[in-house]
Amino acid sequence: MLSRNPSGVLPIRHIPGRLRVFTEAPGRRGVLPSRFRIDDEGMRGMSLLTADTAADLAGRDPGVVTEWKPATRILFRFGFLYFSLFCLLYPQPIYAFLGVIHQWLPDNTPITVVNAYREPVKWVGRTVFGAEVALNPESGSGDQAYLWVIVFCVLMLALAGAVVWSILDRRRTEYRRLAGWFLLFIRLCLAGQMLGYGFAKLIPTQMPVPPLDALIQPLGDVTHPAMLWLQVGTSPVYEMLLGAAEVLGGILLLIPRATLAGVLLSLVSMAQVWILNMTFDIPVKLLSFHLMLLCLVLLAPEARRLTAVLTGSATGPATTPEPLDSARGRRIVAIAQVAMLIWFLIGEVTMSVKAYNDWGPGRPKSELYGIWTVTEFVRDGQPVPPLATDENRWQRMVFDNPQIAAYQRMDDTVTTVGARIDGAAHKLVLQSGGGHAEGPQTLATFTFERQAPDRLVLTGDLSGHPVAITMRQVDERTIRLRQGGIHFIQDVPRFN
Repeated sequence: MLSRNPSGVLPIRHIPGRLRVFTEAPGRRGVLPSRFRIDDEGMRGMSLLTADTAADLAGRDPGVVTEWKPATRILFRFGFLYFSLFCLLYPQPIYAFLGVIHQWLPDNTPITVVNAYREPVKWVGRTVFGAEVALNPESGSGDQAYLWVIVFCVLMLALAGAVVWSILDRRRTEYRRLAGWFLLFIRLCLAGQMLGYGFAKLIPTQMPVPPLDALIQPLGDVTHPAMLWLQVGTSPVYEMLLGAAEVLGGILLLIPRATLAGVLLSLVSMAQVWILNMTFDIPVKLLSFHLMLLCLVLLAPEARRLTAVLTGSATGPATTPEPLDSARGRRIVAIAQVAMLIWFLIGEVTMSVKAYNDWGPGRPKSELYGIWTVTEFVRDGQPVPPLATDENRWQRMVFDNPQIAAYQRMDDTVTTVGARIDGAAHKLVLQSGGGHAEGPQTLATFTFERQAPDRLVLTGDLSGHPVAITMRQVDERTIRLRQGGIHFIQDVPRFN
């Protein structure tokens, strides 16, 4: 459920009408004296864009290098180290660069890779926190203690590295070129995550339609994470709209003239995701919080111009650093970004369509699909009355996934078991999970008969006792959670 996710977690720039100022040649009409020109605290010449456009490169003078303030240089060194290490060491961000290749890798590859440096991580866990931490590759949780220790290690390395860097490189006055490559790298990482989690919702597989066994589960038994998944999955259109916003943010991040819009849209999307993760206790808090931070880092060089736009003031020249200054270099970077966008799209669309058909709405359904209410239960030749105290009688059966079934006892507990259905021979075998040593254990063997489309009779052996179970199928249209649609007029809220 928490797999992607993602985005669980699983899984954030162009200002229309930007005014052209200070673009005329010196000495010509329209140029202000130098004492009146805008200085963005040493960040002049930086832009989120990577295309040679007159609108964004107006006023840029590659020959003029403005000294950064000491606090700006120290903050950049720390941010460069921290976010670069996070994107490289945390399981997911760099994984998106594999594109379609990851479909041939094991599902748990992203989180298993971090085991490569497990010994120092375990040492830090024991020494600093007094805890034995170990990665559970099968968990799917992005908030494991092991991963928290990794982030702590990244923080300590960034702090120590920033101190050493500041001492050894104290005469350096600016890092405009390095900042350009850094911002490009984290923007690509952010775009990959936005597209990944976005397509998981646009093609609704991250939060699928609630399965049949969830429809008969008491509401009080649903956990906070499950409630969010069921809520979003109940309305696929809503989920697809959420995904469309994230996909659009990822696409805009890789379109040079629209990167600022992509950052802003991604920030809004990630803020919502992080709040949901916090309030519904979804274990993707670390990743979603850092994706939100990446958005803020990308916005930082544009803070003054963005503030000017939001306050109705005129904006100045582009201020975000570029990886390359030449027009040819910027075109190469722009083409590479478009190629990366295509690569991301191919990979995410391929995997999302596969997920749609494997476990999403397009997945195969059981031959006996439906919720079945037990109308008669005969055990050892004797009818068993529907008493809530009877631990052996069943009140419902559910068939959804072809290899899985579920039965509900009289006390409303739901047990999921393996199912092997042979339609030609009308045979049904139910298997319990068992342990790792003994493997699945046969729980029941039945012969089934469909006396009518909504009537099913099971005859066979259950836990060593001969049984005959007669069931009638529940019409899903009578289940309120399945009664969707938009009601523009509601005299009474439809909560109950």
